[in-house]
Amino acid sequence: MSIVNLSAYRFVSLDDLPTLRERVLERCLALELKGTILLAPEGINLFLAGPREPIDAFMHWLREDPRFAGLEPKESISDEVPFGRMRVRLKKEIITMRMPAIRPEGARGPSVAPVTLERWLAQGHDDDGREVVLLDTRNDYETDVGLFDNAVDYRIASFTEFPKAIAADRARYDGKTVVSYCTGGIRCEKAVLHMQDIGMQHVFQLEGGILKYFEETGGAHWRGDCFVFDERGAVDKSLAPSLPLPYGERAGVRGQPGDNPATSDVFASPIPSPQPSPQRGEREGCA
Repeated sequence: MSIVNLSAYRFVSLDDLPTLRERVLERCLALELKGTILLAPEGINLFLAGPREPIDAFMHWLREDPRFAGLEPKESISDEVPFGRMRVRLKKEIITMRMPAIRPEGARGPSVAPVTLERWLAQGHDDDGREVVLLDTRNDYETDVGLFDNAVDYRIASFTEFPKAIAADRARYDGKTVVSYCTGGIRCEKAVLHMQDIGMQHVFQLEGGILKYFEETGGAHWRGDCFVFDERGAVDKSLAPSLPLPYGERAGVRGQPGDNPATSDVFASPIPSPQPSPQRGEREGCA
């Protein structure tokens, strides 16, 4: 049986988090889905896996809430469910940057479509003749698995290090078009707004992230695979699993430092899940 792996996010104000968490988890468990959903005052970030019918049923149910009507999920297929259990967690941010003034819900930064970026890379410049610089906003263990040819990679350990890294390297981008990218687009929603705030011009985010780029272009100009935050480990340019994680390294979507385990997973499924290894640590998935 084919398993649908779905990821999606939306920046939208949420003020009923405990109640919403209970409702969402109840629905997921009723449909026997597995994965992780993050809820925060700034929005939702979800990673789910299951057969087609229950996945579609959940998304139909979720979109009945006007706040989530605009969710645009990305999908890939695997032979097995790459999650050990179902979790719905409350967070301070759905992607941690610790810069509360950055609010993508209020003003989204400019984006570039995957097919347009592919054309820019093939021709060696954007449509205005500017050199294009690709900026990877992901963590070092993700870029180790794959990245765009000639991309800037700051080797950050977490997204909270991105503002300091870009501030120290601004001169590199003068007079050029900057396209930031990440797995599914969520980091770049904040990265582009921050770059605009510090005065950088001609900055874009890759619409839909790496996964959408693979889907629409076949992964031209990409080297390697794409790390994903579940038991698949990574997907190749056809979005097929390519790098299964060892049993003790099943990532899922992990918490931010400082989370209280006693409160974070109150509504988690009782199905046990392998614990992350100390080497891999706490990681936050990116839709």
